[in-house]
Amino acid sequence: MLKYQFEYIWARLGEKGQGVVEYALILAFVVALVVFALGENTAIGQAVRDLFGDTAGAINNANPNNE
Repeated sequence: MLKYQFEYIWARLGEKGQGVVEYALILAFVVALVVFALGENTAIGQAVRDLFGDTAGAINNANPNNE
């Protein structure tokens, strides 16, 4: 009896577990791509850093209470 219950639970959770693993692998792949793209020695990474730096500078210059 316990064997059948275990097989039923495994069959029900097996497909959900597979989906979770697939999403986790996709997320890990996307994170690895972003880390690689924004690395120190890439043009994309430098462009993004420049963009954020320019934006931060514009915000600081627009703030009248900037000390």
